[in-house]
Parts: sequence; C-alpha cells; structure tokens
Amino acid sequence: MANAMLHQTVGSLQLLGNSGIHGEVGNNPVRLFPKGFKVQVGFSKGGAYSSGERKFSSIRASASQTSVVDPVLSPSNNDSHESRKKSNEAALILIRHGESLWNEKNLFTGCVDVPLTKKGVEEAIEAGKRISNIPVDMIYTSALIRAQMTAMLAMTQHRRKKVPIIMHNESEQAMAWSQIYSEDTLKQSIPVIAAWQLNERMYGELQGLNKQETADRFGKEKVHEWRRSYDIPPPNGESLEMCAQRAVAYFKENIEPQLLAGKNVMIAAHGNSLRSIIMYLDKLTSQEVISLELSTGIPMLYIFKEGKFIRRGSPIAPTEAGVYAYTRRLPQSIVGYNVGPLARF
Repeated sequence: MANAMLHQTVGSLQLLGNSGIHGEVGNNPVRLFPKGFKVQVGFSKGGAYSSGERKFSSIRASASQTSVVDPVLSPSNNDSHESRKKSNEAALILIRHGESLWNEKNLFTGCVDVPLTKKGVEEAIEAGKRISNIPVDMIYTSALIRAQMTAMLAMTQHRRKKVPIIMHNESEQAMAWSQIYSEDTLKQSIPVIAAWQLNERMYGELQGLNKQETADRFGKEKVHEWRRSYDIPPPNGESLEMCAQRAVAYFKENIEPQLLAGKNVMIAAHGNSLRSIIMYLDKLTSQEVISLELSTGIPMLYIFKEGKFIRRGSPIAPTEAGVYAYTRRLPQSIVGYNVGPLARF
C-alpha cells in the first residue's frame, strides 16, 4: 500500500521514528504521512537526504519504470503481466503560460509577478483539455504566479482528477504545516515544484515599460536586438544565453532524472525559459533558437525514450486517437497531432 502511495513522488525520503517521512523531491524537502508506516519505494538518482533529526532509518531502492500510456486508458490495465512489460517511456509536456495582464497591456514583464487575464485563464483551461489524457506524475513551474495559475487551471481538466499541490519548503514551519496525513488523499495528489530557475528572463530596466514606447525611444533595431539576440542583454537584464544557463542547468539536474525514472512531467513556464529548454531538447543552434516562437497556452509534447527526446507537437484534442498516437505502439506516428508553428524552426 505504501509503495502505491509513493508511486507519484520521486526523491529521497527518511523514516523519522514517530514523525513520519521526511525527504526531497528533486532538491525540495517534503514531509509526508503520519507515523506507523513501513515503506519500500523506488527513487530517482541523486536524491540527497536532509533532516535535522539524528535518529532515523533510511530506505533506498531502484527507480520504478512506467509507460507513457495512462493506466486509465490502457486496455491492459488489469493485466499484471502486461504491466511488467511496459517500456521505459515518459511524457514531457511544456506549456507557456496564458496571456498575462501585462501581455495585454503590451508591457515588458520579465520577472515581475503579474497574474493571467481572463483570456489567459481560458488559454490555460484549453491547454488542460489538450493534455487531459496524458499522464502527469510531477509538475514543475516557475516561481511566478502566471505560470503557476496556468499549471493549476490546466490540471482542472485532467481525466484522472488528481490535485496539484505546491510543495512549500520556505521554512521548517511551512513544511510542517503543509503535511498531508491521509493516505488516500496523497495518492490522489501531484507534487508541484516551483523554481525560480524556470522564471522568464529578467528584462532589467525594460520591465514595466511599454514595448512600442520603448521602440520609439531607443529605436526599433536596438529593442529588437535586446529582445531577439542570443547573447546581448537589455540594460541590467539577462540575455537569452544567461536565461538558458540557469533554466537548462535546472532541467538537467532536477527534471531529467525524473524522466529517466519513468515519471511523466509537465513544465509550466515562460517564453524564454522554455525556448532555452527546447534549444537543449532539439539541439538547436543559437541562431535557430532566436527565431523560435511559442504561443501562450499551447502545450508541446515530447516523448523521452532510450535517452532521447522525440518531439510530438501539440495534441489537438483530448481524444483517445490523439493520445495513443504517441505511445510505444505507434512510436513514429504524429497522426492526431498538430505539428504547426511550434514544431517548425
């Protein structure tokens, strides 16, 4: 029972006597479950123990393997022999947040934390419909509310109806106060990790300025250079190259190990942090990435299989035909997917 309960959470954990379980998801400490459980679980590589307690028992095991096929949809859901034969495939879903209030006003937003517009909310819900049949085990977002809103709203449309829960590790008190004591509730939850490394690139002194007025002031060519060059930052801000350094490093260290463990991951983030990650996934050059455009609220699906990322475009609808187009049964097919501008570079 405990093994099933922990299937959705990957990291390192410690059984702390009478205080339950304490550990990490990626680099994020969490505390789970009341006392009295005996646990055998599977973990990803690189989990580090973290505890202020001295008396504890530690438990480690090899990573569990899952298929990209959602068990809710799989015709062999009750066949234990088939489940053992599932290949090590994992889904990676990338979603740029929906329209924000500053997008609507044509302002440079960067790392300023503003929420979605009504249109942005609708875009997030539509994104959720597109991925409603794709299994999600873990969610990563930036530290900014527009990305977190997008992830949460998208998951309200998911077929499995699991609840995304943000893991708070700001302090010992935050971790203690956010403990979950119900085994059944935990099994119906998805951990959400918020990381500043996935934030939009910091636009420096342009943040809060109107884009058209800025072009009129500094000249269209200069503003275009700040916005679209790879290695030239705006005044006191980040270039795309600088944004890529932090976003890709975080992806490699924290998210890729989850995919290697067979976990299906969704990332809700921003235009530039996602462009950086796509540059890494698709091995784009610095010239190719500057022409890459990502629409708000349109999910991009990748399959991670045998150490390679295979781009599948964007699911067109929450239909079984669309979902099964990316499983191991049809690994080369893109039938049911709108490759569209997101997949053309």
